Amino acid sequence: MEYNAVIVGAGPAGIFAALILADHGVDRVLLLEQGKDLNQRNHKSPEERLCGWGGAGAYSDGKLNLSTEIGGVLREFIPEKTLHELLEATDKVYVDHGAPDRIFGESSAQVEDLALRAKIAGLELIPSRIRHMGTENCKDILGRFRESLQGRVETRTETKAKLLLVERDRIRGVLLDSGEEILARCVIAAPGRSGAAWMKEQAEALGLGTKPTSVDIGVRVELPAPVFKEITDTTYESKLIHYSKTFDEKVRTFCMNPYGEVVTEENAGIITVNGHSYAGKRSENTNFAILVSSAFTEPFDDPIAYGRYIARLANLLGGGVLVQRLGDLLAGRRSTTERLGRCLTRPTLPDATPGDLSFVFPYRHLLSIIEMLQALEKIAPGVYSRHTLLYGVEVKFYSYRIDVSLEMETAVKDLFTIGDGAGITRGLLQASASGIVAAKAIARRLKGH
Repeated sequence: MEYNAVIVGAGPAGIFAALILADHGVDRVLLLEQGKDLNQRNHKSPEERLCGWGGAGAYSDGKLNLSTEIGGVLREFIPEKTLHELLEATDKVYVDHGAPDRIFGESSAQVEDLALRAKIAGLELIPSRIRHMGTENCKDILGRFRESLQGRVETRTETKAKLLLVERDRIRGVLLDSGEEILARCVIAAPGRSGAAWMKEQAEALGLGTKPTSVDIGVRVELPAPVFKEITDTTYESKLIHYSKTFDEKVRTFCMNPYGEVVTEENAGIITVNGHSYAGKRSENTNFAILVSSAFTEPFDDPIAYGRYIARLANLLGGGVLVQRLGDLLAGRRSTTERLGRCLTRPTLPDATPGDLSFVFPYRHLLSIIEMLQALEKIAPGVYSRHTLLYGVEVKFYSYRIDVSLEMETAVKDLFTIGDGAGITRGLLQASASGIVAAKAIARRLKGH
């Protein structure tokens, strides 16, 4: 049988593509996922947090950024007003499937005051409206998506795509690891973060245009929640940008989790750190990432390999994630179990190994992170405390960006690529929206108009 469409990857991008195709009456649609089905995934496994039905979003803290400036580059393909409407419509699908009603970061006098204080401190606040689903709610919401697709879209889990099959510059289908060939009129590649390396291999094999993106490397900061309470009560997640004094490098906060927990992830055998926050339970701490965006000089063009090198170094020294008190870092000494025992910030990731992050990060990265903490101290006193915890390494491996049309179609006819794995998006909402764009284009094409 020839399918009308095969979707590779059941993360947010692939799920929304499947939903839209089904809603537009497209039959014979197959959704492939290399990982386990939603109800079989184990949230305690660092590897399964990223891979499986629902993608990395299944065990994320579930933030939907409604800003057109955050979470991807769709504004390069879609006019601002149209993109805003698309993100609002995408968000509504989440709400219809059980996402909470409340939105944080609406325009207010408090947000304006925070932006002004940030500017005085040498920081730029990026306004962002955010719907927070909560880690414990993500799986339930995805389960409702799963039910919506039941009987309308064929789904195969634990089924890995090996190659994209092309004939005369036109997609013909997908070759599975098992050796089975699946023919299709259209293919949507939505491999997600865990499939980024596979997507890069396919792009190179097919001669698709690609460009490397930046790599963001840094630490996950954990401190008592009252330190950031005023800010998180106002915006929930404050996206703050700073340009370091010494190296003029862009440093930013990312993925803020009020009253949350620090967790680990595993990607291709590398253990990195991340953070979660829940809608229904609280820790005593808030955590967030501080990431340094590095620009490399030619001829080097493989920032992903560089990021992996830094992460492997941390794994080598600590057997996984390292944790260090800021006071120990500034004093030039490693943290120990005894020193952490005297720390006023109680770590929510007890498995992290006490150590010394100065053995991991290049000097320019470490200094840029310290200068960012000093700037944050001006708007949130207590950040630059010796009791603040730093976990490393946090690395955001942004995929090589595939050249696509306004409809997300590659140079290969009827092959579309979407979401984080294609380097188009960097978050749940824009990934989901990219699936809508591609699916609508395919639906029009299959119906001949």
